[in-house]
Amino acid sequence: MTERLTIRRPDDWHVHLRDGEMLAAVVEYTARQFARAIVMPNLTPPVTTIAAAEAYRERIVAALPAGTDFTPLMTCYLTDAADAEEIARGYDEGVWAACKLYPAHATTNSAQGVTDIRALSGVLETLQRIGMPLLIHGEVTDREIDIFDREAIFVERTLAPLVRDYPALKIVLEHITTAEAAAFVTEAGPDVAATITPQHLHLNRNALFDGGLQPHAYCLPVIKRERHRLAVRAAAVSGSPSFFLGTDSAPHGRARKEAACGCAGIFNAPYALESYLAVFDEENALDRFEGFASEHGARFYGLSFNQGTITLERRDEEVPELIGAGDTAVVPFHAGQTLGWRCVA
Repeated sequence: MTERLTIRRPDDWHVHLRDGEMLAAVVEYTARQFARAIVMPNLTPPVTTIAAAEAYRERIVAALPAGTDFTPLMTCYLTDAADAEEIARGYDEGVWAACKLYPAHATTNSAQGVTDIRALSGVLETLQRIGMPLLIHGEVTDREIDIFDREAIFVERTLAPLVRDYPALKIVLEHITTAEAAAFVTEAGPDVAATITPQHLHLNRNALFDGGLQPHAYCLPVIKRERHRLAVRAAAVSGSPSFFLGTDSAPHGRARKEAACGCAGIFNAPYALESYLAVFDEENALDRFEGFASEHGARFYGLSFNQGTITLERRDEEVPELIGAGDTAVVPFHAGQTLGWRCVA
């Protein structure tokens, strides 16, 4: 039995670092495990310009503990009025690593998202031409469609035609939750990939109602039936380069989660690697963990591998019930539980 695992330092290809006091409270948890992270742009107002992205990157760097080696990779929030020329210039200048497409009203701070992807043909053609990845929150938002079906329908109605019409466009389907999404990405070829969160590997939708309504198991896309969890889990540990780590860590203060209208999002950054590694251990796939965590994403984005390493040992790690204090007190994923691996170096 493997008792100690050393891998190339990993990257998080999908994270919410927030802003202001919350940014200052949470960024260290991502930076201590990951060398780089794709930072989501859904602030208020969203990050839609080069100037806004540069300013946000500066705030992130300023919030890091002294001596931290961490690179935030910024993203451009797409709107119906997105400027293809500015996007191309920002990518060429190294300001943006990717564009993020939120269907309007799909999730937190997405009200200014895209209402009709067909209206973005000029932007999509530009992204395809320059090789800039398009990151997609893959859900339809029609209110008459069951929330548990929104990802599968998005894959059928929107993603499949998008891949057909822009065959060279690099696409990342973010935080996949369904068997349909896993199957589509598996079959789509090297220009389509997906990120996978720890919560969608550990939880099925029963967790939302286990002993009462559980706000800290609520995220978007919502967790699904057990058959979907197993399909996503199989994709993660498969060794396929089309699947890689993206925590979608999304902190909200405890009071905002435990409210009459609680916010969507799970804060998993503090014990992300331990959480993922527990799954790979259970699936007898420890030999595939480094690819998932440290190589597949970098290769897809055309970036070099990180040179440092991180080591985990098979040792109990107790997750606290709460991290932080005051308005930035956040309940972490696995709160009150014991994980079987611990980062030690």
